[in-house]
Amino acid sequence: MPQTKIVFFDIDGTLIDMQSKRITEKTLEALQRLRAGGVKICLATGRSPVALPVFPGVEFDACLTFNGSLCYTAGGETIFSNPIAHEDVQKIIANGAAIGRPVCVSVRDRLAANGADVDLTDYFAIAKMVVPITEEFDTVCREDVYQLMMGGRKDEYKAILRGVDGAKIAAWWDRAVDVIPAGGGKGIGIEKMLAYYGLDKAEALAFGDGNNDREMLQAVGTGVAMENGSPELKALADEICGPVYEDGIYHYCADKGLI
Repeated sequence: MPQTKIVFFDIDGTLIDMQSKRITEKTLEALQRLRAGGVKICLATGRSPVALPVFPGVEFDACLTFNGSLCYTAGGETIFSNPIAHEDVQKIIANGAAIGRPVCVSVRDRLAANGADVDLTDYFAIAKMVVPITEEFDTVCREDVYQLMMGGRKDEYKAILRGVDGAKIAAWWDRAVDVIPAGGGKGIGIEKMLAYYGLDKAEALAFGDGNNDREMLQAVGTGVAMENGSPELKALADEICGPVYEDGIYHYCADKGLI
């Protein structure tokens, strides 16, 4: 088995328990010991750069944000940038209005929403955030938009993407959606990051729990699903580790001799 040189981590439900909304001490220790041992550690999340958590004593080598649409190093160097076409952004906003769904757009350094409903509010609460409603919404939409977030159930997906050619839905929660570029996804982001570091897929490991992590687990040599993850993700994962609330990542890394 090739030596693991880089590890990608989803955040919500993987590093952070969805119930307690915190990272465990053992998971923190695993991150610290991996990096101390020379393994690169990277976040791979649907969150925006402004919504990334800060873990004490941990510095990630790189971040894959917006489900892979914007990837950059700890020093701020852009590895990959893939915004959604402006015409598709406007169509999605109009589609949201047609079904009574407010929208939050994500640009590199800001989030802006044109309203909020219960689902969008609860979605932001997972990251301990408040929906950023602003009168400058239309102005922000003129910038490069990497992701749109809105409340949405599976039966609304078709209406959300009506007339949209260059975007797709990446959902990890059944009450909300992340809309990302059609040619995007965590798998594409990981391919770009591996190329940047000159690493082979076989040298990469990834941990995830949601359906938006499927491409990520397939883009690395070993894809590990959390026991608390979705049935679909666990079905395609190479391995399954313990749940986030029982230090699954720590025990997996210890058992495999990574820490």
